[in-house]
Amino acid sequence: MTHRVVITGLGAVSAFGLTTDDFWQGISHGQCAIKPISPIEGIKLSVAAMLPEYDENELFSADELPLLDRFSQLAILAAEQAIIDAGISGAEGLKNAATIIGSGGGGKHTDEEGYKKLYKHQRKRVHPLSIPKGMHSAVSSSVSKHLAIKGPVFSVASACSSGSHAIIQGSMMVQLGLVDIALVGGTDAPFPYGLLKAWDAMRVISDEVCRPFSKNRKGMSLGEGAGVLILESEEHARQRGARIYAELAGYGMSSDAGHITRPDIEGISKAMKDALNNAKLSPEQVDYVNAHGTGTIANDLAETKALHLVFGDHARALAISSTKSMHGHALGASSAMEMVATALAIYHSRIPPTINLDEADEECDLDYVTDTARDQKINIAISNSFAFGGLNAALVLKRYSHKI
Repeated sequence: MTHRVVITGLGAVSAFGLTTDDFWQGISHGQCAIKPISPIEGIKLSVAAMLPEYDENELFSADELPLLDRFSQLAILAAEQAIIDAGISGAEGLKNAATIIGSGGGGKHTDEEGYKKLYKHQRKRVHPLSIPKGMHSAVSSSVSKHLAIKGPVFSVASACSSGSHAIIQGSMMVQLGLVDIALVGGTDAPFPYGLLKAWDAMRVISDEVCRPFSKNRKGMSLGEGAGVLILESEEHARQRGARIYAELAGYGMSSDAGHITRPDIEGISKAMKDALNNAKLSPEQVDYVNAHGTGTIANDLAETKALHLVFGDHARALAISSTKSMHGHALGASSAMEMVATALAIYHSRIPPTINLDEADEECDLDYVTDTARDQKINIAISNSFAFGGLNAALVLKRYSHKI
């Protein structure tokens, strides 16, 4: 027997603020959290979607902080919100739960601290907790410890698809009855100096706001944040009287097995086709696509062509938006943040817009819901994520209805 998987809790921290409400208010009102930043010596980056400052000493205990890299802190803040939002209280409610968090970069702030000590300050040693604090799995361990979750706990690393892959892993566990609840999502904090130098070298960062699908797009806008979702079996959620945002109806994954940075239309299409097949849905049933939409020349064009390939004539009837135009590209966190956005779009019947699209690209010729949000009932939605290395994921969400 397999179980229907539903979403009962949402948490997000973003450049809009430290709460899910900040995130939703920002993207549902077409606001832009991508702002000019203070100049950084030797770095070309001039705009970014950075979190507002917060006092970590107020949010975390003195015992926790030595082991919490920034990417772990962001995930904990989002996870706490998701648990509260789901109405789950205490360790007893999480007794049979999993924790799976994805991250593209892991603890880069911890790595940077160590390198500074060794090479800038000529120290002979780094902090003894550098490994357990900076490893990719530190985030899942930290979240499970903070919330006393003792079920399956691990992390996923697949660049920008990390959050989606973590969500899929959790969904599989709930489907198979291995756990009642899965806390899943993604987090990244990519602003250490050394990492910014690496992004500079790639030449994919825009020197202005992100303009997905626009003719004059110049690249992506780097962001940071975390998104966390609570997945449950339908039976478990209904038994405890939980509010249900949407059903996670299907998923598809693929690898381009080709160029490490250039997206492949066939690989992208396969992920979407497999997701629809897994959900037992036809392309014509889809209302909305939360696009990967990075604002790079290659990605936006490849995604548009893939949508044409998968949906045929129905592609022009789709409402499509890239919320990265507002919250920036938070790498492994983006796909999880966008799943939060998609679940809320279904729940509130409101499609966030693609902002900054001021001149249409002739080859990006679909309905990208520009400028302002669109009030529209959504029955079926897809959230796309495509990562460096050709690692693709697509998730299908349905408006929830209880089957008698």
